[in-house]
Amino acid sequence: MSRWSPRVTVATVIERAGRFLMVEENRGGPHTLFNQPAGHLEPGEGIRAAAEREIREETAWHVGITDYLGLYVYHAPDGLTFHSHGFSGMALAHLGNDLDPDILAIHWLTLDELETLERAGRLRSPLVMRRIRDMKRGRTFPLDVIQER
Repeated sequence: MSRWSPRVTVATVIERAGRFLMVEENRGGPHTLFNQPAGHLEPGEGIRAAAEREIREETAWHVGITDYLGLYVYHAPDGLTFHSHGFSGMALAHLGNDLDPDILAIHWLTLDELETLERAGRLRSPLVMRRIRDMKRGRTFPLDVIQER
C-alpha cells in the first residue's frame, strides 16, 4: 500500500507602500492567473530557504522574510492536497536576474486590484487572498515557530 503525501509549498506576501508583489502566470486556461511568489519545496531544502529561493526566481527581488503566517491546507479541485507554508516579508532590493520561465510578469497590485482579480476568478487559489487578509489583520507568528534542526 502506498502512502499518501501532500504537496509541500511555500508562498510569501510582500507589501510595499500599499501594494503587493504578485506574479502573473499562464496556467493554460483562458486567462492568466495571479499568485504570490510561491512554489514547491525541493529535496533537502528548508522551508524558509524555499520561500527565499522562490521569491528570487519568480520576481528577481531580494526579500527579508519577517513573519510566518502559518500552515494553510488546501484541497484542490483536482484531488491534490497542498500544505502551504505562508510567510510575509519586505522587499529589500531588485536583483535583476531573469525570471522563472513560467512567470509572464511581476506586478505591484493594490488590495482593490487584487479583490477585482479575485471576483474575476483570476487568482491561483483561494489561499492568495486568505494569506493577504491574515497578514493585514496582524495574524502572524515569529519565524522561530518553525523548527527545522
